[in-house]
Amino acid sequence: MSAGLRTPPTSPGARLLGLGSFRPEQVVTNDDLAERVQTDDAWIRSRVGIAERHIAGPDTSLPDMAVAAGRAALTDAGLDPADLDAVVVATCTMPNPIPNAAAQVADRLGAVGVGAFDVNTACAGFCYGLGLANDMVRAGTARYVLVIGAEKLSDWVDWDDRSTCIIFADAAGAAVVGPASEADIGIGPVSWGSAGDHATTIRILGETTNKLHQEGQTVFRWATGEIAPIALDAIARSGLEPADIDVLIPHQANLRIVEAIAKRLRAKGAREDMVVADDIVTTGNTSSASIPVALDHMRTAGRVRSGDTMLLVGFGAGLSYAGQVVICP
Repeated sequence: MSAGLRTPPTSPGARLLGLGSFRPEQVVTNDDLAERVQTDDAWIRSRVGIAERHIAGPDTSLPDMAVAAGRAALTDAGLDPADLDAVVVATCTMPNPIPNAAAQVADRLGAVGVGAFDVNTACAGFCYGLGLANDMVRAGTARYVLVIGAEKLSDWVDWDDRSTCIIFADAAGAAVVGPASEADIGIGPVSWGSAGDHATTIRILGETTNKLHQEGQTVFRWATGEIAPIALDAIARSGLEPADIDVLIPHQANLRIVEAIAKRLRAKGAREDMVVADDIVTTGNTSSASIPVALDHMRTAGRVRSGDTMLLVGFGAGLSYAGQVVICP
């Protein structure tokens, strides 16, 4: 006769409790890049919408940025590191696969002995991490989870390759997830998936340069055609309609992709006054960090307010994608 097993108390749902972000101080403008590769400000803005990006120096590591963003999110949530049960770091740019970032970040924050693991779904990483944190809280596995998207893409970019050096940058963004009552559930079900048949469109050329390679036009066509339906599915899974969305925060891959997704959502009923993130203009593409960084910056600027209904949708290498509806803390 088998022993009876017990499971922890569950929660009706989860919500965002605090936000934080970090960008390195060094700013690289389009004019700066034009001194190294054949390009100019007008060409870069017309292709990807970026005016400048932040690049970390050799003395700033990916865990450094993750710790800064995570600490800011904990302060915003009014929690101490000792309150955490788990730390999840979404990243695809650690210098080595071992050790992971999350355990280092947890230790440096003072979150002793907590569960800690990395998630690598590239630019969709934060949404994947948020989906996992939501399920962990709802299942009773954890009460408070710190989710961080952190990337140091500058270590993996060929700075003589015009197709990539104009796009990518460094940053970290974080959110604290905690339990919610039925009346204040703040994270909807995740809508996620993958398109592994396109895996080689974004990859590290380990056999040659060990640098990031992207088939930009192929990714552009895929994202502008495939991501809006994922966003609409996330809305439907949350029991809402497109008109209920106050703020759209897609992965900041390319301003033209962001605008195309917004246009398709408005064609399906999203409001004309829906606020659309454009953090890429001054931050660049920071992969898994782009959504939480954009959210934190928009809230600080007053473009997003507490209680707003926001649609997050990430997509990138894998190809992997994920989205969910969340309520701004």
